[in-house]
Formats: sequence, structure tokens, C-alpha cells
Amino acid sequence: MKTLRAFFLAGAALAAPALADDEAFKAHEFSLKNGMQVVVIPDHRAPVVTHQIWFKTGSADDPRDAGGIAHFFEHLMFRGTPKVPDQQFDAIISRNGGDNNANTYYDRTVYYERIAADRLGLVMELDADRMENLIISDQTVPSERNVILEERNQRTDNSPDAKFWEQMYSALYLAHPYGIPVIGWRSEIEGLTLEEAQAFYKANYGPNNAILVVSGDVTVAQVKDLAEKYYGPLKARDLSKRVRPQEPPPIAARRVAMKDPQVGVPTLARLYLAPSYTSQKDDEAYALAVMSFILGGSGDTSRLGLALTKRDKIVTSVSTWYDGDGIDDRNIGVYAQPAEGETLAAVEAAIDNEIAKFVAEGPTAEELTRAKAVLVANAIYAKDSAEGMANYYGEGLAYGLTLADLDAWPQRIDAVTAEQVKAVAAKYFKPERSVTGTLEPEGKGGDAPPATPPTEGTP
Repeated sequence: MKTLRAFFLAGAALAAPALADDEAFKAHEFSLKNGMQVVVIPDHRAPVVTHQIWFKTGSADDPRDAGGIAHFFEHLMFRGTPKVPDQQFDAIISRNGGDNNANTYYDRTVYYERIAADRLGLVMELDADRMENLIISDQTVPSERNVILEERNQRTDNSPDAKFWEQMYSALYLAHPYGIPVIGWRSEIEGLTLEEAQAFYKANYGPNNAILVVSGDVTVAQVKDLAEKYYGPLKARDLSKRVRPQEPPPIAARRVAMKDPQVGVPTLARLYLAPSYTSQKDDEAYALAVMSFILGGSGDTSRLGLALTKRDKIVTSVSTWYDGDGIDDRNIGVYAQPAEGETLAAVEAAIDNEIAKFVAEGPTAEELTRAKAVLVANAIYAKDSAEGMANYYGEGLAYGLTLADLDAWPQRIDAVTAEQVKAVAAKYFKPERSVTGTLEPEGKGGDAPPATPPTEGTP
């Protein structure tokens, strides 16, 4: 599943041909009486529909004594209700020609199905049922807890790459729960209980904490009728208050040095604390998106790529990204791998030198024009599907943005000036806002794939 970060990195405009249907490719919004927010994006190119429920809760909302509960509960939602036998949810969707899944991230959890448009009522009935009538028992909790422990074992504990990024984010966030892995620490997962799962369900899974997004071969009127039929009767819940510790002002640069016998290729990475699209002020997030693309978002043709890969030949790859996904402050990332015979220290010094030049000079007119054009153009392709449009709007709304914010993304990117790019570079490329990490082979090293920039979401 593509994520909001992917769309924000790529851009956010959909260039759709003019159609007789005024609704086509446009997001429409309404709310049910119980507080559920509903977004409909008609797209009549194929008789298929994407149905998504975005809950405004994620791992950053986990209680301090129950880390990993949001992701754990995502698994429990696929168990049974009095109406649907245990673990039959997937089977019912499959028998009707559809597919489904879910994933959890820091600020949201999403459940989604893709199915023939004439089966939309079926998936609404199934999702509404488990939103209110899920059975959480002494039998389901231990088995799903073991599944998650095995997932952590396979995806994290046996991967030097995954463990490295866990340490990087843990060092970047001193107080904020973004520093805790989405899946949770192993010791916390092992202690998750039936009572904690039941309390989490009651406190977070009400219709007034959910966003329904339907994209595909439907009309707004059709979705409204079905939503009122299946989701309308659900009772609003007394939701838990979203209170989080915030980061103190950063005052010291931090470092992570990790070695592992499985590592085959050394890696240098750096994260800088930076505002998200939700926490930003003065439209800084748009300038950060443009800045990161100019510096390293286009690979070998970027500022860092041209200097370090082609000119100096000191690295085999280098990239930067801006992760603006989240309610609170997120980050700018830098990633590089040294060329044969080069040291990580030399690569770090070369990157620092190029960043210092960029802070002093800012982007050229050509770089700025190209970056903005590519960001917006790429988004045309990134959102050119019913599922892509649903992901884009659902993710952004879950982070507290509005339809107006999301629709205005290309115009705001296009309005970014060279002065704004230079200003955010000077403001956020400061040592005290950073964590620098090195991942190196231990001993002779192994054949594990190189560490790569992290991707959003946990299946």
C-alpha cells in the first residue's frame, strides 16, 4: 500500500480529464450523526471500489505501559464477531473476489478492502460489525501476541537494517513516542494483556474516531445511503484524550554507531528533527519538500548526487527525503553508501560540505523550477488509481489536514521561493537537531542487503 509520505515526496495533484460527471475524481465530504467522517472520490474507469476505514489512533497513542497495543489490536480486528466466525473475515472477502489488509503507523491505523463495486454494501456490513461487536477473548489474545512476536523476530530482530533504524529514531526523539517502534519493543509485546486490548478497543474504535474513504465506481448518493445504513446505527464512544509528551528544544547532536556481522555494505545516515505538514508554521513543510528533492531526491541528478557520485565518486548512492507525515514534528533524512576504498568519515565530511554550501547559497533558479515541476508531475502518476486517491485523502485527513489542504498541495509547492528553501535549510540543518548513524560490518561482514531508508507503515 502506498503511503501519504510517498505522495508528499512525489507531489499531490491529480490531472484528470474533464468528464460529464462533475463528481468524477473529486473528493466529496460529509459526516454521519455519530461523528464518522466520510469521503467519497468517484472514479468510473473500472467497476471496482476501494473501501477504507482510517482510525485516528496509532502507535504514538499507545499507553505508556502497553507499547505496541495499536499494532497488536490491528491483528485482533481480523478475528471474529458473533455474526462472523473467528478468522472468517478474510475468507468472506476472498470468496467475493476482493482483497483486504490493514496497517498501523504512528498516528493512524487503516483497514482496507478492494472489491467489485456491487459488493460495497457487503464490506461496509463486515467492517461495521467488527467495529462494534469484536470478540476479544483469552483464546485470541495469546495466539495473536505470538504472531506479532514472530513478526518482530523476522522483520526486526533478525535484520541489522531494521534494528539500525529503530536506534536512529529512538535517538532522535528523546521524549516523543515517535521514538518507539510501531510494532513495539519485544519486552512490551510479551506483556500485552486481554484487559489492555479490551480497553484499547473501547477507547479508540468508535465511529467518531474514524474516517470512511470510498473511492471508485460509485456516486456520492450511493455511498451516503450505504454509510447511513451500516455505519449510521453505530454509537459514538467516549474516546480517550490524545495527550502526548512533546520534544524538548534540541541542544546536542547525537550519534549512533552500530556494527553487525551480517552487514555487507557500510551505511551513513542522518536524521534532522523538522516540522510535519500538520505541525508546520508559515508553510515551511512545502519548502522542506522542495529542498529535500533538490538536495537528494532525484538520485544521481540531485545536488548531492552530482557532487558526490558523479564528480567526486566518493559514494555509490546518496539520497535525501522529507518525512512530513504526522501530527507532530517529523524529520529530514540523509542516506549514503561509500564507494570502494572510501571511509564513512570521508563521506560524512563531504555531505556536510555540500549541505553547508546549500545553506549559504540556496537553490539555483533551474533547480527550483525543475524540483517543483517534477514533484507535481510525479503526483499525477502516484494518484492515478482509485486506491491511490483513497490513500492520499485518508492519510492526510487522519493527520488532521483538511480536504482544502490536500487539494491545495500543488499550488503551495508551486508557490515555494528560493528564499524559503534557503531559510528552511539554514533553520533545520543544524547539528543540534540531528542524529548521525553508521552501520558497519563486524568482523569479515556478511551478505545482508544494504540498509535502506525506512518506509512507512507496519503490515
